[in-house]
Amino acid sequence: MRSYIYLHGFASSPSSTKAQFLNHQFQQHGLCLTIPNLNQPDFYSLTLSRQLQQVATILPTDTPVTLIGSSFGGLTAAWLGERHPQIDRLVLLAPAFQFLNHWLPKLGAAQVEQWQKNNALLTYHYGEQRQMPISYQLVTDIAQYDESGLQRSVPTLILHGQQDEVIPIQSSRSYAALRPWVSLVELDSDHSLSNAQAEIWQAICHFCHLDDQRDRKITVS
Repeated sequence: MRSYIYLHGFASSPSSTKAQFLNHQFQQHGLCLTIPNLNQPDFYSLTLSRQLQQVATILPTDTPVTLIGSSFGGLTAAWLGERHPQIDRLVLLAPAFQFLNHWLPKLGAAQVEQWQKNNALLTYHYGEQRQMPISYQLVTDIAQYDESGLQRSVPTLILHGQQDEVIPIQSSRSYAALRPWVSLVELDSDHSLSNAQAEIWQAICHFCHLDDQRDRKITVS
């Protein structure tokens, strides 16, 4: 048996459009997709380290794992793949590589300084559909992670929109260029990838051999 786990993005939830679409597709193939809520125990204290620890507790130790991650969940998945040998396949949807380099300049120096001073920044949470505070610890924590250290040769599929306004596609291009085990598929889409669901699922099926698995189940039954 193989385990499949999906990690939603920053300020998102297991009920996001991508999460529910993929969950439905996996169900149609007779497969279970585990979707943890990465907002637990609260959004305020969210950090990359906390997400890594949370997901590590649900990783099976006796079966191979395919980890699918979106945006910040994709960055989390990449670091988990580096650390846990049972993860032998990664699918990253618009992964948030160089997260701080893209996000902090958009906030501006004054707002970042205020965030550091108050230890709280109001951020729109798409899952909750309201503004919620998040601690500056998010910044200090992620600054400890040097992405050049992501060197374990886990077969990896990246799907990234060419019009991504949140995490520019160049971040995935640069990541893939230095790692021959990474395949990058560029999509005519933005960060949400909402208009590319069919292409995403087709790519996942091919990369994960899901149609082969369904055919075997039909033959056995």
